[in-house]
Amino acid sequence: MAEELRWALIVISALVIGGLLIHGLWSVRKKETPEHTDNTPKPQPKVEPAAPATENEPELGDMNFSAVDEEPTTEPVVEEQTQDNAPSAATEPQDFIILHIEMPEGLSMAGSKLLPSVLSLGFKYSDEGFFNRHVEPSGKGPVLFRLVNMFNPGTFDIDNMEQFSTAGVSLFMTLPCEGDSLAAFNMLNSAAKKLSDEFGATVLDHQRQPLSVETVRSYVEKVREFTA
Repeated sequence: MAEELRWALIVISALVIGGLLIHGLWSVRKKETPEHTDNTPKPQPKVEPAAPATENEPELGDMNFSAVDEEPTTEPVVEEQTQDNAPSAATEPQDFIILHIEMPEGLSMAGSKLLPSVLSLGFKYSDEGFFNRHVEPSGKGPVLFRLVNMFNPGTFDIDNMEQFSTAGVSLFMTLPCEGDSLAAFNMLNSAAKKLSDEFGATVLDHQRQPLSVETVRSYVEKVREFTA
């Protein structure tokens, strides 16, 4: 009896194991068999041709004086010039001339000294935070050229000049210029020399190299190109 029971258990175990194997194989094949899909091609949406891209490079009139910390900037502010605080139809700037007045390493211009020096040269403080040199020293007429802070943020806080100091300033004029462009450049160059002498600074050209006679001549030729 015991022997028959043992064989019965063996047969039952074999049947169970075999059933499990068969079920497992069937499950695997079912997973491997891809479901029926509709191979009928679907209509593709119509794609309209894209409009041709246009250049989005800023022109000179869009440039801003974007100074950065500890790094001088050479990009001037180009604003619409005014006549007696009224907007005028100024010619769109096409080029500019810039001179930098840079202090020796480790030294700076004190605002308490810079302000009277700038005002004595005929500059007038503007709402934008720059110093403008107009055709008339009284501040009337178009702006001939501007003086800006060489370093961040590029502007001056006239109410806190006593606490202000900077390692350099920049003078620039846009071309064409209102009035006598050559006379305006001579005034700009003269102002740069006076400030450099007063503060013991160095006048640099647009490439931040010491201003040479050859570079001044090239600036004069550039100004003449825009002189009517």
